[in-house]
Amino acid sequence: MKSLTSRMQAVQSPIIPVVGELIKNSPGTISLGQGVVSYNPPHEAIEFLAKFLAEPTNNLYKAVEGIPPLLTALAGKLQAFNRIEINGENCIVVTAGSNMGFMNAILAITNPGDEIILNTPYYFNHEMAIAMAGCRAVLVATDENYQLRPDAIAQAITPKTRAVVTISPNNPTGVVYSEAALRQVNQICATHSIYHISDEAYEYFTYNGVKHVSPGSFSNSSEYTISLYSFSKAYGFASWRIGYMVIPKHLLVAVKKVQDTILICPPVISQYAALGALQTKEDYLKSHIGAIAQVRQLVLDSLNRLQGLCSIIPANGAFYFFLKVHTQMDAFELVKQLIQEHKVAVIPGTTFGIDDGCYLRVAYGALQKETAKEGIERLVQGLETIVRS
Repeated sequence: MKSLTSRMQAVQSPIIPVVGELIKNSPGTISLGQGVVSYNPPHEAIEFLAKFLAEPTNNLYKAVEGIPPLLTALAGKLQAFNRIEINGENCIVVTAGSNMGFMNAILAITNPGDEIILNTPYYFNHEMAIAMAGCRAVLVATDENYQLRPDAIAQAITPKTRAVVTISPNNPTGVVYSEAALRQVNQICATHSIYHISDEAYEYFTYNGVKHVSPGSFSNSSEYTISLYSFSKAYGFASWRIGYMVIPKHLLVAVKKVQDTILICPPVISQYAALGALQTKEDYLKSHIGAIAQVRQLVLDSLNRLQGLCSIIPANGAFYFFLKVHTQMDAFELVKQLIQEHKVAVIPGTTFGIDDGCYLRVAYGALQKETAKEGIERLVQGLETIVRS
């Protein structure tokens, strides 16, 4: 059969499997690539699986937007942690991960040819989803510290713009956007009658006293703010595929059409696990994120030895650093050499829409202290060897 062409040819290939194949072919490589945590879901999540199994009707389809007990528990969490009140103007939709929430949102608010503003560096799955929907990603550069530039965002808006996307804490840079900047973006969206899509998958991962802020909590923002959340990071739920979105009520019919077509309903067994996770005591998150904070400091101390060879921007969130390497080398070629010659893997910045230099995303959430120390040493020595040779 002759090869077919489709819209998918315009979509970039996911980088994680590509790097994963390189790692597989170089046994013993330590990965500073994929953004996952090292710890397991809380025991409360596992205990709730018995409740799922005890009810025979749980093998049937359930509500498109999620099971009522989970929706109630999420409303409580949103009120307590995010200061978002679920009221007559907004509602919660449970999804198979926050990536699906983003796709739901894009398909619900756009027509082919519409524009979505992404701040660069962007999260690659966001750009891919926009391309799949037949829309165009309009890229707006952040400043030298990877912080938002609201004036530049406002200037990028055209009659075809449907939304501005922000990610805080940020993937891939790890920076946390200021409340003032997020309020400016929210106001810009309100003024232009477009949506603010706020991806908050890393909401719990902040350091040095920095606090997470949810744009959905700002006054009068319910009508145009779409907030995306995930269980994958905070609760070690990566493969369980469960997340949720808070959307304006007027989008519910459209979002349910998308979700019913692609998914029918979020995996009910995962919804029970999520319900269990929400019963977890604060110590679970506090201790695990505290351990990641220690790894973060260890990684930062080692990276600081690369001053002059790399630019390391301060980042107080998520579990990433985004390095600018002072070299003319292609970022992917550098990644390949680091894996093949120094047994350490990172992700090239080109994947995140940055091609005006050599950038690398370093992820440290998946590592214990000992492995992190060895991995970051390999990275530092590898960069010193390759770039200076």
